[in-house]
Amino acid sequence: ENCKVHEIMGFFSVPNLVATRDAREKARRQARYVYVNDPAPLVQLRERLQRRVVELTSAETKVADAAGFWQEFLPRTDDAGGDEPAVVVPTESEQQEMLEAFRTALAEESRLEEFRSQVAAAMAPYEARGLLSNLKHPIDQGNQAEIFIYPLGDATGRQRAAVGEVRIEEVIPKLRADLEKQLGTFELAERVFTWIKRELPGATTLSWDKKKTKQVIDQAVAEVVPKVKIYQIGDVLAEAKDPSGSPLPISHQSLELLLAEHNETIQQISFAGTALRSAATLGMFMALYTLCGFYIHFRNVRALESVGRLAGLLALVVATVAISFWIHPWRAEVIPLLLLGMTVSIVYHQELALLLSAAVGMIVVFSVGAGLAEFVILMAACATGVFLVSRIRSRSKLIYVGLTAGLVAMLTTVGVSIVDGHPMGWQLLADAGRFGLMAVVAGFLMTGLLPFVETTFGVLTDISLLELGDVAHPLLQELVRRAPGTYNHSINVASIAEAAAERIGAHGLLVRVGAYFHDIGKMLKPGYFVENQGQEANRHESLMPAMSTLIIIAHVKDGANLARQHHLPTPIIDFIEQHHGTTLVEFFYQRANEQQQDDPDAAEVDESTYRYPGPKPQSKEAGILMLADTVESASRVLVEPTPARIESLVHDLVMKRLLSGELDDSALSLQEVRVIEESLVKSLIAVYHGRVKYPEQPQKTA
Repeated sequence: ENCKVHEIMGFFSVPNLVATRDAREKARRQARYVYVNDPAPLVQLRERLQRRVVELTSAETKVADAAGFWQEFLPRTDDAGGDEPAVVVPTESEQQEMLEAFRTALAEESRLEEFRSQVAAAMAPYEARGLLSNLKHPIDQGNQAEIFIYPLGDATGRQRAAVGEVRIEEVIPKLRADLEKQLGTFELAERVFTWIKRELPGATTLSWDKKKTKQVIDQAVAEVVPKVKIYQIGDVLAEAKDPSGSPLPISHQSLELLLAEHNETIQQISFAGTALRSAATLGMFMALYTLCGFYIHFRNVRALESVGRLAGLLALVVATVAISFWIHPWRAEVIPLLLLGMTVSIVYHQELALLLSAAVGMIVVFSVGAGLAEFVILMAACATGVFLVSRIRSRSKLIYVGLTAGLVAMLTTVGVSIVDGHPMGWQLLADAGRFGLMAVVAGFLMTGLLPFVETTFGVLTDISLLELGDVAHPLLQELVRRAPGTYNHSINVASIAEAAAERIGAHGLLVRVGAYFHDIGKMLKPGYFVENQGQEANRHESLMPAMSTLIIIAHVKDGANLARQHHLPTPIIDFIEQHHGTTLVEFFYQRANEQQQDDPDAAEVDESTYRYPGPKPQSKEAGILMLADTVESASRVLVEPTPARIESLVHDLVMKRLLSGELDDSALSLQEVRVIEESLVKSLIAVYHGRVKYPEQPQKTA
């Protein structure tokens, strides 16, 4: 529909931008250009005329000699031009008679002096005003009828002159009349005029002063009074369609008019109205962020674990809004919004990323004055980026995410614009291409920002996990050297735990890398752990059960300290601290009970001293690692690891951990526990599968 004056406005007056601009342009075109008059060329022309007349009338100059330059005073056939009649050239005898008459008329000295005065009087107005052949400024610029003239060296003596008073072609008839009036005789005036007319084109005195002309033009434009137009209710400000019904783009003049109406509307809003609007805006923002806050509180508590995490998330949101507002002149809001969505998806979850992207996108669109169409385009690009950024196993992945988001943004731009009534054309394709390019730029930026995001928020992407899981890592190399049995155990646990995690949709790569490092604390006292003892005697035989328990439990704390010293990320340290939870070191606890029963005077055995300090597994991945570590260690002592025994062993151990509450904080459901159990059984059966016993080779006799 056409854009009209809103009813709440009643009527209003605004500067008529178009009329004011036209008036200023008219003032610019009609401004008088400035010329400087230097009368020297005309004075010199008059002096040359006087010298020539003296030569002609001098008694010493013979008539025969004077006849040579007398031709300068006589008409020629080429003197006629334009509308002038053809020139009659006198015969030779007539020329002689005319020369004699000329000499006689000016023979006396007093007559020559009078002649000089008369010619000077006839030329005086032209020397004062100046002469020019044609105007120096273009025909479509400046006033063509009048000019300003300054005398040379006089900045205050400006006079206004009609062009007809200074242009030589228009001055010549008047000059002839002035000469006739001053000299008194037609014949004498005609001879003098003929000579002056030929010399006059080379005696122009006016030159264009560009600097003063600019000052005059600027002053003329500045003196234009701005035009005002009054608009009533229903007056059309911008046409929506042409007479044929085709959509019309908003013209530059209509855009200026709409902007003027907007500014006038804002000025007419009272203080109470402004306060009410501000309160409504603040209320909308508060409602959006309250919704986000409730979601985080009930569905994503990890964001509230520390003040630093919450502050980082809020700072990210504020920075996105600020940057979007700053770069709005370039229509590049999709860049910070897409970066926000991908960052939150990497650090937390896709659901939270979508919610925050929608909330921040709505605030950005509202702040910059965009419409629903742009909001849909921004959300389409953000949603694409969020959905595709779940697993990042290579740095080029983010670039492909940007390319895909850019393609979606382009298609959405075209579709939404057509639905909104915009015609299909180069402008629409250019807008779509701009959105697509901005999304690609966001992908490249995210590739460079990824390490900073990981460091700031303490998260691990698959890229970092692949780098961390390299067997050449110093801690893993030290584990191989000091505790090869523990290293072998960790590799087996990593294999079966990753398979179980993939079965339930958990982060298998994270579980695998966490399993590599979960027992690194054992390398400080490797001989006290059965997998590293080999043929050596059991060192715990000479220790009290409580001391043995302290050594066993200490590998958790030692491993966490080693991990922090080597700057391992927090999620890996969590695996080290949580993989035993608060389980009981049953072997030494039973041994302590037996010793207490044999010695009635011994103190009661405190069960809490034989438990790991925890915490219990806080994630699905940590719970999977606990179960995989438990069943892999237990399966090593099976005498005959048949499938049935392995299945029974795994089921008993899993149920024991489940019923003791070790998995309560891991967010694992009973169905997921069952799937994990099946996966562990399958993996262990594959490891301990039966083998064909080959017959012994007969001994060769010499």
